[in-house]
Parts: sequence; C-alpha cells; structure tokens
Amino acid sequence: MIFSVMTAVVRQTGTAATGRANPARIFLVAALSAIFVSGDLLPANANRPAVELQGRGVQIYICEQVSGVMTWRLKGPEAELLDAAGSEVGDHFAGPSWRAKDGSIVVGEPLIASRSPIEGSIPWLVLRAKSHTGSGIFSSVEYIVRSHTDGGVAPSVGCDPTNVGTETRVGYSAVYVFFAN
Repeated sequence: MIFSVMTAVVRQTGTAATGRANPARIFLVAALSAIFVSGDLLPANANRPAVELQGRGVQIYICEQVSGVMTWRLKGPEAELLDAAGSEVGDHFAGPSWRAKDGSIVVGEPLIASRSPIEGSIPWLVLRAKSHTGSGIFSSVEYIVRSHTDGGVAPSVGCDPTNVGTETRVGYSAVYVFFAN
C-alpha cells in the first residue's frame, strides 16, 4: 500500500513543461517515506506545495570553543524570500523561521538532511513545522523543503582563540518549498 501511494506521488512530481521530475519534491517524497517508516505521521496531501520561494542571503557563523576545539557554529540565516517574479515576499531568520509580508511565521525543526550535490553548499533539508504565528500564507505550512542550495558552508579556517565571538557571514541561495495541510 505505501509503495503504491509513494509511486503515485512520485508520478505527480513531474512538470508539464519539461516532463522531468522536480528534485525537491522527490527529495520530500523520499524523506516522508523514511519518516512514515520510522513511525511518524505521513500527511495525506504532503505532495502539494503551498508556495515555492527563492531564498538569498547569508548563513551567519560564530567562532566558538567547543570541548577544547575551535569551530564555526551556525548562529542562523539572514535571507530574503523571493517569489517567481523576483519580488520580496518575506524573510528567513534564526529558528529556523520564515516570515511572510502578511505577518505569518512558521518555525521549523529539521527532520532529514541530505548532502547538496554542489560542493561547498549547505545540505538539502526536510523540516517539520513546530510552531506558527499569525494568519496568512505560512499559517498552515506543515513541512518545508530546502533544496538547490548554493554556498553557505562555514569557513574551514579563521576560527582560533584570538577570534572567539567573531561572526562571519557566508553568502548562499536556496529554494524553499512550503507544504500546507
């Protein structure tokens, strides 16, 4: 039964214009399959995106000493969210949180990460909404998929005892697909 449902969802991930599958939706289907198998609830309509937005901005890292080792720790993102026309429709910030211009906010919690196919890029993620604020486009979001990432990885050098507390900002972009109930 699960196999036939997932097969049907994968078939729905193709686009009419190209006939090719959307990698973000396939990633979501695979991730939700893993979640279902692990005992989590699989939403019946998780294959329908509410909105797809481009995120452009920075990943902010702070230099810290953790267990005697100097490391760049993610403080959070700071990015604008753009629609298909390139208009700013919201922002993305620590939480991780996404806020639309209508005032609605969704805060996510990571479920699954997958290495980006682009070297030096932050992972692709599936996140579950853990809280909502306000009424609007993000108020009914249940899952968020981050895919098509470019950049954003913490530096491999520059964090030493003389730089504790120093922040660095690394440019990135990603596609965010929000799935509603």
